[in-house]
Amino acid sequence: MAENYFKTYPNKDGFFKEYGGAFIPPVLEAEMKKITDAYFAISKSHAFISELRSIRKHYQGRPTPVYYCNRLSEKYGGRIYMKREDLNHSGAHKLNHCMGEALLAKHLGKKKLIAETGAGQHGVALATAAAYFGLECEIHMGEVDIAKEHPNVVRMKILGATVVPVTHGLKTLKEAVDSAFEAYLKDPINSIYCIGSVVGPHPFPMMVREFQRIVGIEAREQFVDMTGELPDKVVACVGGGSNAIGMFSAFLEDDETKLYGVEPGGLSLELGEHAATMTKGVPGMIHGFKCYNLQDEKGEPAPVYSVASGLDYPGVGPEHSMLKDLNKANYDVINDKEAIDAFYELSRLEGIIPALESAHAVAYAIKLAQKHPQSSILVNLSGRGDKDIDFVVDKYGLPN
Repeated sequence: MAENYFKTYPNKDGFFKEYGGAFIPPVLEAEMKKITDAYFAISKSHAFISELRSIRKHYQGRPTPVYYCNRLSEKYGGRIYMKREDLNHSGAHKLNHCMGEALLAKHLGKKKLIAETGAGQHGVALATAAAYFGLECEIHMGEVDIAKEHPNVVRMKILGATVVPVTHGLKTLKEAVDSAFEAYLKDPINSIYCIGSVVGPHPFPMMVREFQRIVGIEAREQFVDMTGELPDKVVACVGGGSNAIGMFSAFLEDDETKLYGVEPGGLSLELGEHAATMTKGVPGMIHGFKCYNLQDEKGEPAPVYSVASGLDYPGVGPEHSMLKDLNKANYDVINDKEAIDAFYELSRLEGIIPALESAHAVAYAIKLAQKHPQSSILVNLSGRGDKDIDFVVDKYGLPN
Protein backbone atom coordinates (compact mmCIF):
# COMPACT_ATOMS: atom_id res chain seq x y z
CA MET A 1 0.00 0.00 0.00
CA ALA A 2 2.72 2.46 1.02
CA GLU A 3 4.13 3.61 -2.32
CA ASN A 4 0.73 3.63 -3.99
CA TYR A 5 -0.61 5.59 -1.04
CA PHE A 6 1.95 8.38 -1.34
CA LYS A 7 1.40 8.64 -5.09
CA THR A 8 -2.38 8.72 -4.62
CA TYR A 9 -2.66 11.16 -1.70
CA PRO A 10 -2.90 13.98 -2.26
CA ASN A 11 -4.29 14.02 -5.78
CA LYS A 12 -3.08 16.59 -8.34
CA ASP A 13 -5.36 19.25 -6.83
CA GLY A 14 -4.06 18.65 -3.32
CA PHE A 15 -6.99 16.67 -1.93
CA PHE A 16 -6.83 13.82 0.57
CA LYS A 17 -10.26 12.50 -0.45
CA GLU A 18 -12.56 15.40 0.53
CA TYR A 19 -9.96 17.30 2.59
CA GLY A 20 -7.22 19.71 1.61
CA GLY A 21 -7.18 21.66 -1.67
CA ALA A 22 -6.16 25.27 -2.19
CA PHE A 23 -8.88 27.86 -1.61
CA ILE A 24 -6.77 30.98 -2.01
CA PRO A 25 -6.96 34.50 -3.44
CA PRO A 26 -6.33 34.70 -7.22
CA VAL A 27 -3.16 36.73 -6.59
CA LEU A 28 -1.64 33.66 -4.91
CA GLU A 29 -2.72 31.00 -7.40
CA ALA A 30 0.16 31.62 -9.81
CA GLU A 31 2.73 31.65 -6.98
CA MET A 32 1.37 28.44 -5.46
CA LYS A 33 1.56 26.78 -8.87
CA LYS A 34 5.20 27.87 -9.17
CA ILE A 35 5.96 26.39 -5.73
CA THR A 36 4.16 23.15 -6.62
CA ASP A 37 5.89 22.82 -9.98
CA ALA A 38 9.26 23.65 -8.43
CA TYR A 39 8.76 21.11 -5.67
CA PHE A 40 8.08 18.29 -8.13
CA ALA A 41 10.90 19.36 -10.45
CA ILE A 42 13.57 20.27 -7.90
CA SER A 43 12.93 17.94 -4.96
CA LYS A 44 13.30 14.83 -7.12
CA SER A 45 16.62 15.96 -8.59
CA HIS A 46 19.89 14.30 -7.62
CA ALA A 47 21.41 17.64 -6.58
CA PHE A 48 18.53 18.51 -4.21
CA ILE A 49 18.37 15.04 -2.65
CA SER A 50 22.14 14.87 -2.18
CA GLU A 51 22.30 18.30 -0.55
CA LEU A 52 19.36 17.57 1.75
CA ARG A 53 20.86 14.21 2.80
CA SER A 54 24.16 15.92 3.57
CA ILE A 55 22.38 18.58 5.64
CA ARG A 56 20.47 15.95 7.58
CA LYS A 57 23.57 13.94 8.38
CA HIS A 58 26.23 16.58 8.94
CA TYR A 59 24.19 19.57 10.17
CA GLN A 60 21.02 18.21 11.77
CA GLY A 61 22.67 15.14 13.30
CA ARG A 62 20.32 12.57 11.79
CA PRO A 63 19.42 9.84 12.34
CA THR A 64 18.07 10.63 15.79
CA PRO A 65 18.01 7.55 18.06
CA VAL A 66 15.17 5.41 19.37
CA TYR A 67 15.52 5.04 23.15
CA TYR A 68 13.96 2.48 25.52
CA CYS A 69 12.48 4.10 28.64
CA ASN A 70 13.43 1.49 31.23
CA ARG A 71 12.30 3.24 34.43
CA LEU A 72 9.12 4.68 32.90
CA SER A 73 8.21 1.21 31.62
CA GLU A 74 8.96 -0.41 34.99
CA LYS A 75 6.65 2.04 36.74
CA TYR A 76 3.70 2.00 34.35
CA GLY A 77 3.94 -1.27 32.45
CA GLY A 78 4.35 -1.94 28.78
CA ARG A 79 7.56 -1.30 26.87
CA ILE A 80 7.79 2.41 26.12
CA TYR A 81 10.23 3.66 23.48
CA MET A 82 10.94 7.22 22.33
CA LYS A 83 11.96 8.47 18.90
CA ARG A 84 14.28 11.25 20.08
CA GLU A 85 13.43 14.17 17.79
CA ASP A 86 14.36 16.40 20.71
CA LEU A 87 17.97 15.57 19.74
CA ASN A 88 17.49 16.89 16.20
CA HIS A 89 19.41 20.18 15.78
CA SER A 90 17.37 23.14 17.12
CA GLY A 91 15.51 20.81 19.49
CA ALA A 92 12.52 19.48 17.57
CA HIS A 93 11.29 17.75 14.42
CA LYS A 94 10.54 21.13 12.79
CA LEU A 95 14.00 21.47 11.21
CA ASN A 96 13.26 18.43 9.02
CA HIS A 97 10.85 20.40 6.85
CA CYS A 98 12.36 23.85 7.43
CA MET A 99 15.67 22.87 5.83
CA GLY A 100 13.74 21.34 2.93
CA GLU A 101 11.54 24.42 2.48
CA ALA A 102 14.52 26.78 2.72
CA LEU A 103 16.49 24.71 0.21
CA LEU A 104 13.50 24.90 -2.14
CA ALA A 105 13.31 28.68 -1.60
CA LYS A 106 16.98 28.98 -2.48
CA HIS A 107 16.42 27.12 -5.76
CA LEU A 108 13.43 29.39 -6.48
CA GLY A 109 15.54 32.50 -5.98
CA LYS A 110 13.52 33.73 -2.97
CA LYS A 111 15.13 36.23 -0.63
CA LYS A 112 12.88 35.99 2.43
CA LEU A 113 11.26 33.25 4.51
CA ILE A 114 7.99 34.10 6.29
CA ALA A 115 6.25 31.90 8.82
CA GLU A 116 4.05 31.70 11.88
CA THR A 117 4.95 29.98 15.12
CA GLY A 118 3.12 28.99 18.30
CA ALA A 119 5.52 27.25 20.66
CA GLY A 120 8.42 28.87 18.81
CA GLN A 121 9.99 25.60 17.62
CA HIS A 122 9.02 26.20 14.00
CA GLY A 123 10.22 29.79 14.29
CA VAL A 124 13.57 28.70 15.69
CA ALA A 125 13.93 26.01 13.04
CA LEU A 126 13.13 28.39 10.19
CA ALA A 127 15.45 31.05 11.60
CA THR A 128 18.13 28.35 11.76
CA ALA A 129 17.50 27.41 8.12
CA ALA A 130 17.53 31.05 7.04
CA ALA A 131 20.88 31.62 8.75
CA TYR A 132 22.28 28.48 7.09
CA PHE A 133 21.24 29.61 3.60
CA GLY A 134 21.81 33.36 4.09
CA LEU A 135 18.13 34.34 3.71
CA GLU A 136 16.02 36.93 5.53
CA CYS A 137 13.52 35.55 8.03
CA GLU A 138 10.31 37.03 9.46
CA ILE A 139 8.39 35.13 12.16
CA HIS A 140 4.86 36.07 13.26
CA MET A 141 3.99 35.06 16.81
CA GLY A 142 1.04 35.86 19.08
CA GLU A 143 1.76 38.05 22.09
CA VAL A 144 0.45 35.37 24.45
CA ASP A 145 2.91 32.85 23.03
CA ILE A 146 5.75 35.38 23.05
CA ALA A 147 5.28 35.69 26.82
CA LYS A 148 4.98 31.90 27.35
CA GLU A 149 7.87 30.89 25.09
CA HIS A 150 10.41 33.64 25.86
CA PRO A 151 13.51 31.42 25.45
CA ASN A 152 12.53 30.59 21.87
CA VAL A 153 11.85 34.25 21.08
CA VAL A 154 15.37 35.08 22.18
CA ARG A 155 16.79 32.22 20.10
CA MET A 156 15.00 33.46 16.97
CA LYS A 157 16.39 36.96 17.45
CA ILE A 158 19.92 35.66 18.09
CA LEU A 159 19.65 33.70 14.83
CA GLY A 160 18.83 36.93 12.99
CA ALA A 161 15.06 36.61 12.52
CA THR A 162 12.61 39.49 12.87
CA VAL A 163 9.86 38.51 15.32
CA VAL A 164 6.54 40.24 14.60
CA PRO A 165 4.18 40.34 17.62
CA VAL A 166 0.56 39.59 16.74
CA THR A 167 -1.81 41.64 18.89
CA HIS A 168 -5.31 40.87 17.57
CA GLY A 169 -7.84 38.21 18.57
CA LEU A 170 -6.61 35.63 21.07
CA LYS A 171 -3.00 36.55 20.18
CA THR A 172 -2.01 32.91 19.68
CA LEU A 173 -1.32 30.51 16.79
CA LYS A 174 -4.36 31.07 14.54
CA GLU A 175 -3.82 34.82 14.59
CA ALA A 176 -0.11 34.30 13.87
CA VAL A 177 -1.06 32.30 10.76
CA ASP A 178 -3.42 35.10 9.64
CA SER A 179 -0.68 37.69 10.12
CA ALA A 180 1.98 35.66 8.29
CA PHE A 181 -0.34 35.08 5.32
CA GLU A 182 -1.03 38.82 5.11
CA ALA A 183 2.70 39.57 5.10
CA TYR A 184 3.30 36.98 2.37
CA LEU A 185 0.52 38.46 0.22
CA LYS A 186 2.37 41.79 0.16
CA ASP A 187 5.38 40.31 -1.70
CA PRO A 188 4.89 36.75 -2.95
CA ILE A 189 7.55 37.28 -5.63
CA ASN A 190 10.56 37.69 -3.34
CA SER A 191 9.28 35.83 -0.28
CA ILE A 192 7.94 32.35 0.44
CA TYR A 193 5.56 31.31 3.19
CA CYS A 194 7.11 28.31 4.94
CA ILE A 195 4.12 26.90 6.75
CA GLY A 196 4.89 25.21 10.05
CA SER A 197 2.84 22.03 9.80
CA VAL A 198 0.91 19.75 7.42
CA VAL A 199 -1.78 22.43 7.07
CA GLY A 200 -2.59 25.27 4.70
CA PRO A 201 -3.30 25.24 0.97
CA HIS A 202 -1.74 22.72 -1.39
CA PRO A 203 1.18 22.01 -1.79
CA PHE A 204 2.18 22.59 1.84
CA PRO A 205 0.49 19.58 3.53
CA MET A 206 2.15 17.32 0.96
CA MET A 207 5.56 19.03 1.07
CA VAL A 208 5.81 19.07 4.85
CA ARG A 209 4.74 15.42 5.03
CA GLU A 210 7.38 14.40 2.53
CA PHE A 211 10.13 16.22 4.43
CA GLN A 212 8.91 14.74 7.75
CA ARG A 213 8.68 11.15 6.50
CA ILE A 214 12.34 10.74 7.49
CA VAL A 215 11.16 10.42 11.12
CA GLY A 216 9.00 7.38 10.43
CA ILE A 217 11.47 5.80 8.01
CA GLU A 218 14.24 5.96 10.62
CA ALA A 219 12.03 4.94 13.55
CA ARG A 220 10.60 1.88 11.82
CA GLU A 221 14.04 0.56 10.87
CA GLN A 222 15.52 1.35 14.29
CA PHE A 223 12.67 -0.28 16.20
CA VAL A 224 12.84 -3.48 14.17
CA ASP A 225 16.61 -3.54 14.60
CA MET A 226 16.23 -3.15 18.39
CA THR A 227 13.37 -5.57 18.96
CA GLY A 228 13.01 -7.79 15.90
CA GLU A 229 9.39 -6.72 15.40
CA LEU A 230 7.15 -3.71 14.76
CA PRO A 231 5.70 -1.70 17.65
CA ASP A 232 2.19 -2.57 18.77
CA LYS A 233 1.28 1.09 19.15
CA VAL A 234 2.68 4.37 17.79
CA VAL A 235 1.84 7.62 19.56
CA ALA A 236 2.35 11.28 18.58
CA CYS A 237 0.83 14.60 19.59
CA VAL A 238 -1.36 16.41 17.06
CA GLY A 239 -1.86 20.15 16.67
CA GLY A 240 -1.48 20.75 12.96
CA GLY A 241 0.02 17.28 12.84
CA SER A 242 3.47 17.38 11.20
CA ASN A 243 5.36 15.23 13.71
CA ALA A 244 2.49 12.73 13.80
CA ILE A 245 2.16 12.39 10.03
CA GLY A 246 5.93 11.99 9.76
CA MET A 247 5.84 9.10 12.22
CA PHE A 248 2.57 7.54 11.06
CA SER A 249 3.64 7.52 7.40
CA ALA A 250 5.96 4.53 7.92
CA PHE A 251 3.28 2.35 9.53
CA LEU A 252 0.19 2.98 7.40
CA GLU A 253 0.30 -0.46 5.80
CA ASP A 254 0.96 -2.32 9.08
CA ASP A 255 -2.44 -3.36 10.40
CA GLU A 256 -0.85 -4.87 13.51
CA THR A 257 0.48 -1.44 14.54
CA LYS A 258 -2.16 0.90 15.94
CA LEU A 259 -1.66 4.65 15.44
CA TYR A 260 -2.71 7.19 18.06
CA GLY A 261 -2.84 10.95 17.54
CA VAL A 262 -3.06 12.87 20.82
CA GLU A 263 -4.85 16.22 20.91
CA PRO A 264 -4.93 18.86 23.66
CA GLY A 265 -7.92 18.45 25.95
CA GLY A 266 -6.94 21.66 27.73
CA LEU A 267 -9.00 22.57 30.77
CA SER A 268 -12.19 20.82 29.63
CA LEU A 269 -13.98 19.84 26.44
CA GLU A 270 -16.14 22.97 26.59
CA LEU A 271 -15.72 25.18 23.52
CA GLY A 272 -12.84 27.62 24.03
CA GLU A 273 -11.10 25.51 26.70
CA HIS A 274 -9.40 22.95 24.44
CA ALA A 275 -8.04 22.41 20.91
CA ALA A 276 -9.33 18.87 20.34
CA THR A 277 -10.10 19.36 16.67
CA MET A 278 -10.54 15.72 15.67
CA THR A 279 -12.53 14.88 18.78
CA LYS A 280 -14.96 17.80 18.79
CA GLY A 281 -14.61 19.39 15.34
CA VAL A 282 -16.51 19.14 12.06
CA PRO A 283 -15.35 19.36 8.43
CA GLY A 284 -14.98 22.95 7.27
CA MET A 285 -12.69 25.58 5.79
CA ILE A 286 -9.74 27.35 7.44
CA HIS A 287 -6.65 29.09 6.07
CA GLY A 288 -7.23 28.07 2.47
CA PHE A 289 -7.96 24.34 2.92
CA LYS A 290 -10.64 21.93 4.15
CA CYS A 291 -10.20 19.83 7.28
CA TYR A 292 -11.82 19.02 10.57
CA ASN A 293 -11.97 22.24 12.57
CA LEU A 294 -13.50 23.74 15.65
CA GLN A 295 -16.25 26.23 14.87
CA ASP A 296 -18.35 28.69 16.86
CA GLU A 297 -22.11 29.15 16.46
CA LYS A 298 -21.51 31.33 13.37
CA GLY A 299 -19.41 28.67 11.65
CA GLU A 300 -16.21 30.66 12.16
CA PRO A 301 -13.00 29.15 13.64
CA ALA A 302 -13.64 28.82 17.37
CA PRO A 303 -11.34 30.12 20.11
CA VAL A 304 -8.97 27.40 21.28
CA TYR A 305 -6.68 26.82 24.25
CA SER A 306 -3.88 24.48 25.30
CA VAL A 307 -1.10 24.64 27.83
CA ALA A 308 1.11 23.72 24.84
CA SER A 309 1.38 26.71 22.51
CA GLY A 310 2.22 24.51 19.52
CA LEU A 311 -1.07 22.60 19.76
CA ASP A 312 -3.63 25.42 20.11
CA TYR A 313 -4.83 25.51 16.50
CA PRO A 314 -8.54 25.18 15.56
CA GLY A 315 -7.78 23.12 12.43
CA VAL A 316 -5.67 20.05 11.63
CA GLY A 317 -3.84 18.58 8.65
CA PRO A 318 -6.15 17.36 5.87
CA GLU A 319 -4.34 14.02 5.77
CA HIS A 320 -5.15 13.44 9.45
CA SER A 321 -8.78 14.27 8.66
CA MET A 322 -8.77 11.58 5.98
CA LEU A 323 -7.01 9.02 8.21
CA LYS A 324 -9.67 9.59 10.87
CA ASP A 325 -12.48 8.94 8.40
CA LEU A 326 -10.71 5.84 7.07
CA ASN A 327 -10.13 4.53 10.63
CA LYS A 328 -6.41 4.29 9.84
CA ALA A 329 -5.52 6.30 12.97
CA ASN A 330 -7.16 6.85 16.34
CA TYR A 331 -7.45 10.34 17.84
CA ASP A 332 -7.92 11.01 21.55
CA VAL A 333 -7.24 13.76 24.11
CA ILE A 334 -4.93 14.50 27.02
CA ASN A 335 -5.74 17.41 29.32
CA ASP A 336 -3.37 20.02 30.74
CA LYS A 337 -2.91 18.31 34.09
CA GLU A 338 -2.06 14.96 32.51
CA ALA A 339 0.45 16.64 30.20
CA ILE A 340 2.14 18.49 33.07
CA ASP A 341 2.33 15.31 35.15
CA ALA A 342 3.93 13.49 32.19
CA PHE A 343 6.34 16.41 31.69
CA TYR A 344 7.68 15.85 35.20
CA GLU A 345 7.52 12.05 35.09
CA LEU A 346 9.71 11.78 32.01
CA SER A 347 12.10 14.36 33.45
CA ARG A 348 12.45 12.62 36.82
CA LEU A 349 12.43 8.99 35.63
CA GLU A 350 14.46 9.24 32.41
CA GLY A 351 16.35 12.53 32.58
CA ILE A 352 14.55 13.84 29.49
CA ILE A 353 12.65 17.15 29.70
CA PRO A 354 10.01 17.01 26.95
CA ALA A 355 8.29 19.87 25.18
CA LEU A 356 4.77 20.39 26.51
CA GLU A 357 3.47 19.33 23.10
CA SER A 358 5.38 16.04 23.31
CA ALA A 359 4.30 15.60 26.94
CA HIS A 360 0.75 15.02 25.65
CA ALA A 361 2.02 12.00 23.71
CA VAL A 362 4.03 10.77 26.71
CA ALA A 363 0.94 11.02 28.93
CA TYR A 364 -1.11 8.99 26.47
CA ALA A 365 1.63 6.37 26.19
CA ILE A 366 1.56 6.00 29.99
CA LYS A 367 -2.21 5.41 29.83
CA LEU A 368 -1.78 2.82 27.08
CA ALA A 369 0.97 1.08 29.03
CA GLN A 370 -1.28 0.77 32.08
CA LYS A 371 -4.15 -0.64 29.99
CA HIS A 372 -1.96 -2.91 27.83
CA PRO A 373 1.03 -3.99 29.94
CA GLN A 374 2.26 -6.49 27.33
CA SER A 375 2.39 -3.94 24.50
CA SER A 376 5.33 -2.16 22.92
CA ILE A 377 4.67 1.57 22.49
CA LEU A 378 6.71 3.90 20.31
CA VAL A 379 6.32 7.62 21.05
CA ASN A 380 7.48 10.42 18.80
CA LEU A 381 9.18 12.70 21.31
CA SER A 382 8.85 15.62 18.95
CA GLY A 383 10.72 18.28 20.92
CA ARG A 384 12.67 19.19 24.03
CA GLY A 385 11.28 21.26 26.87
CA ASP A 386 13.90 23.97 27.39
CA LYS A 387 11.44 26.50 25.99
CA ASP A 388 8.78 25.51 28.54
CA ILE A 389 10.63 25.23 31.83
CA ASP A 390 10.20 28.83 33.04
CA PHE A 391 6.48 28.82 32.19
CA VAL A 392 5.83 25.40 33.79
CA VAL A 393 7.68 26.15 37.02
CA ASP A 394 6.12 29.63 37.36
CA LYS A 395 2.58 28.33 36.74
CA TYR A 396 2.66 24.87 38.29
CA GLY A 397 5.66 24.86 40.61
CA LEU A 398 8.07 22.00 41.17
CA PRO A 399 6.72 18.61 42.33
CA ASN A 400 7.69 17.31 45.75
